Amino acid sequence: MAPSAESLTGVVPTGSGGLYAGTLAVAVGILFFAFWSGLTEMERVWGLPEYSHGYLIPFLSLYVLSVRLSDLRRSGIAESWLGVVVMAIGLMAFVFGELSAIYAIVQYAFLIVLWGLVLTVIGRRGFRVIWASMAFLIFLVPLPNFIQFNLSTSLQLVSSELGTSMLRMMGAAVFLEGNVIDLGIYKLQVVEACSGLRYLFPLMSFGFLCAVLFRGPVWQRWFIFLSSLPITIVMNSFRIAVTGLLVNRFGIQAAEGFLHYFEGWVIFTACLVIMFAEMAVLAKVAGRRLDDVFDLEVPSIDSFRGWFAGRVVGRHLSAAVVLLLLGAAASVFLAGRTEQVPAHVSLSTFPLLIGEWRGQERSLGTDELDVLKLTDYALVDYVNPVQAGVVQLYVAYYESQRKGTSAHSPRACLPGGGWKFDEFSQAEIPNIQANGESVPVNRVLMSQGESRQLVYYWFMQRGRNVTNEYMTKWYIFSDSITKQRTDGALLRLVTPVGDVTEIEAADARLGQFLRDAYPSLYFHIPQDKAVSAVIVPTDN
Repeated sequence: MAPSAESLTGVVPTGSGGLYAGTLAVAVGILFFAFWSGLTEMERVWGLPEYSHGYLIPFLSLYVLSVRLSDLRRSGIAESWLGVVVMAIGLMAFVFGELSAIYAIVQYAFLIVLWGLVLTVIGRRGFRVIWASMAFLIFLVPLPNFIQFNLSTSLQLVSSELGTSMLRMMGAAVFLEGNVIDLGIYKLQVVEACSGLRYLFPLMSFGFLCAVLFRGPVWQRWFIFLSSLPITIVMNSFRIAVTGLLVNRFGIQAAEGFLHYFEGWVIFTACLVIMFAEMAVLAKVAGRRLDDVFDLEVPSIDSFRGWFAGRVVGRHLSAAVVLLLLGAAASVFLAGRTEQVPAHVSLSTFPLLIGEWRGQERSLGTDELDVLKLTDYALVDYVNPVQAGVVQLYVAYYESQRKGTSAHSPRACLPGGGWKFDEFSQAEIPNIQANGESVPVNRVLMSQGESRQLVYYWFMQRGRNVTNEYMTKWYIFSDSITKQRTDGALLRLVTPVGDVTEIEAADARLGQFLRDAYPSLYFHIPQDKAVSAVIVPTDN
């Protein structure tokens, strides 16, 4: 006997279900309308090589869902109030994301609300059946910029070290300084584009898809998914080593142009081959063939029919629609919200004469400016006849950090330039501010070969001096809501250290320069009570 509509849907049939399907379609339309600004920004990021696979994720998620439709029918579908609660949580996150204009929060909130809507319609039993297709959508959302930058920097260093080791095993004489591979005549810098993220994100999403479709023990599925990380690192390091060999033999042009991109595609294809090979091994261990362990069935047309037959628009779906309407109203209201951008004195006018200090301006390259995306900066080398040694001042000012564009922490940047941190701590530099208060700084003693430098750096965030990178993100979030401001700056002081006996003198030099320069820094960087000169909308 065929199962009744009641057993499939949990409701008594009362009609064709057209009204229910129409209401659900309207709910989905309202969802996309409310989150439109965050979704369009997400689609823009898919244009980057690291996230170009994003266009495929919705279709692959739908396929994973389709192969579970028969199991979903047998699960006993029933609406759930838990889904409405999840939607409410997601909409609260959406409001916070819109208030702070942090796209990552808005985009993850979209997923939470979508999951909540699905949970409302099919209930907990049904959601357990199709959870993989829902979880797969996580790969739609780009990582927040500061997390991606830190991850990229770490992968650059790891890939550089492994690539150098492979070059040595291949018989090449190389020397590594951070992410710079010295081949003698030529030097290769493992830049952000060569960190491996262009392989990692697509390969992780493909690994997740394979793990879901693979018929085997849970540990084997986890192994398939998690193996994407070591495969990416090893193969990207191999690519770096091969590039080094080619450069050694044919010159620096071997690391540029078509050959460089061709190597990238070859290596990514090799990553896929390795992943299929490990799945073949897992299948062979179980005494099966690779084509036997994949759930690749093609659903029949009948699998898509009759899903809403007999379903009526009840309290659960009605509550979900009301919540979405409130979210859409909040979206319209918040779209007109403005961000205050305070006036600041251009850092191009930062004084080159500070007490006994004499400065010489320097400039950043175009490639560096493209990465930093700052609003204004100062880079000056100061010397003082009394204080032996040079103090380099670097100030990076951002008039808005609401779009994920913010100061890159030296803790992530400096090791990528070949410097090794020998000491890292926080210090209070006394008698800096007008009232005699101290200024907290991150104190770094770093070395590169025989060279040493002492670094102080901190963040000036709307009247605060902050040393913790993650606290700056919190203040950006909270001040965007309470003050409608996200401006801020990174400040860095660097001085050379001859040997360990000169560290105390280097501390004294940086401390004295900070006391002399702080009034000018205070003047050029907007503080808490700065008057707003420009107002820009937070909506794109």
